[in-house]
Amino acid sequence: MTFSSSSSKKSASGSRVAGARERGVAIISALLVVALSAILVSGMLWRQQVQIRRIENQRLLSQAQWVARGALDWTRLILRSEGDTSAGITYLGGVWGVPIAKTRLSDFLGQIGEVRAEQGAATYLSGSIEDAQSRFNLRNLVASPAPGVTQISAEQMAAYQRLLVSLGLSGQLAKVTALHVRAGLSQSATRFQTGTSISSTPQVGGGGGMTGGNFTNQPGIEDGDDNVAVAPLLMTSVDSLLDIPGYTPEIVAKLRPFVTVLPTTTAINMNTASAEVIAAMVPGMTVSQAQALVARRQTVFFRNVGDVQLALTAAGVQSVSIDPNQFDVNSSYFLVHGSVQHERAEVDRTTLVYRDPLTHTTRIVRVQDQL
Repeated sequence: MTFSSSSSKKSASGSRVAGARERGVAIISALLVVALSAILVSGMLWRQQVQIRRIENQRLLSQAQWVARGALDWTRLILRSEGDTSAGITYLGGVWGVPIAKTRLSDFLGQIGEVRAEQGAATYLSGSIEDAQSRFNLRNLVASPAPGVTQISAEQMAAYQRLLVSLGLSGQLAKVTALHVRAGLSQSATRFQTGTSISSTPQVGGGGGMTGGNFTNQPGIEDGDDNVAVAPLLMTSVDSLLDIPGYTPEIVAKLRPFVTVLPTTTAINMNTASAEVIAAMVPGMTVSQAQALVARRQTVFFRNVGDVQLALTAAGVQSVSIDPNQFDVNSSYFLVHGSVQHERAEVDRTTLVYRDPLTHTTRIVRVQDQL
């Protein structure tokens, strides 16, 4: 009897231990399930928060882009009104040349009586307009002296070579650049356009007067160069120079203030061009003479090509005949630099705008966002 009682006590004790162990396992399992559920829920909430933030950023960016578009329309209105009031002349003293410092959008809206002006309190605008024809147009390196013919302009290539040398760069880049520009234009729809044929595509200047030297009409091949082929890469901006052998980011950064790439051949605006560009375009003119001309230009701007001829003579440049196809006092291409900061979103945009010299209407040629 004693042995039987002892056995039953041990059995009962073992059952209690087993039950406690099972309850412990159940508690641990429940805690693991709760922890796993918490991790899953927190992950879902985090992904949802990220998605909401992404949607908000897209909304803010879209609003900033619309503000930038509205500012561009306002800028085009300024260019058109400037063309109406100062027809045939573009000079640095015009309203278009006044930059806009970083300004709150609500200040603009308040000036025009907008009832929702307070909604622009977190939006800032800044920008400026730059005359694209104040720079050397790399498109001028290739001319179209006859319908269906493209050839390198020896005169323009020499001007670009002088510009390179004045900036302390290798003049040999001029010939290489001209070959690549001609090769890139082989598939371009605007390669034969000149300033004398007005169509729906923006055109100014006159490439017809730019004659070439001893160069073949085959894109990318030059006489005397062992028929070395050049890749037909169309240049759309100054950054395209990096595709040409010999150019480095440092060289392009040094050239950026002085060169540009426009859809058609253009004339240099002597009212806005820098001394370096003027000295390169005028054979026999030094940079110091061009600086004296620019200093005199700040007092009285040029009203016609005849004024430019007189100014060059006064600057000490002799026997220079001004070609209206290469020199002008008016511009049709402008670079509009704009920056919009709307809460967390920011848009930095450069737009090339064409202003028709006859009707003064404006068209957008290309838009480039700065990353």
